[in-house]
Amino acid sequence: MPGTTADTQSAAYTPTDRTVPTRSAERASYDKELVHAILDEGYVCHLGFVRDGAPVVLPTLYGRVGERLYLHGSTGSRPLRMAGAPDPGLAVCVTVTHVDGLVLARSAFHHSINYRSVVVHGVAHEVTDPEERRLALDTLVDHVVPGRAADSRPANKKELAATAVIRLDLEEVSAKVRTGGANDDPEDLALPHWAGVVPLRKGYEAPVPNADLTSGIEVPDYLTGR
Repeated sequence: MPGTTADTQSAAYTPTDRTVPTRSAERASYDKELVHAILDEGYVCHLGFVRDGAPVVLPTLYGRVGERLYLHGSTGSRPLRMAGAPDPGLAVCVTVTHVDGLVLARSAFHHSINYRSVVVHGVAHEVTDPEERRLALDTLVDHVVPGRAADSRPANKKELAATAVIRLDLEEVSAKVRTGGANDDPEDLALPHWAGVVPLRKGYEAPVPNADLTSGIEVPDYLTGR
């Protein structure tokens, strides 16, 4: 589960040249509680790295344990093989973003979105310790649906052999948040155009059972909120 190991005592990450934004710096935050909350609420991160001299960005599942992110994929995956190199590992940038609202302004220029995002820079390394690998894989499952890892068959030897896990320590990290309405220019305030925010929200809908599900197996409590 996210945050199950002890976090470092500092309440904030130290800003660096890579984590201080060049635009809207007032929206940046290095507060660990905020960063963790944004990470824990997401499902998909984008993993960026350089392959053969060109940038590559891949969407993938992730999970957090304390001050570490875990990502997984096939052992045949190029980035995961690169992260397995003992020295220096794989330099990466991982991002997570939530869109909370559509900001409609009177002018096209000032349209925007309300969002919460996290950017993590660092060097990813392959996880080879068997216990840490199992912890990471359980975390990945529970990150999608808390409680699901204990309610499913663990990976067997063949599946573990086909799965690679990488670890990225949360050290060079920043969050960025935009809230509020449109920032129209004063001379545009009298224009006859609606301005405001269209909030977006997400949540579970009614679970749809698999067609081959054995009769009598009820929807688990962690999906119904009971």
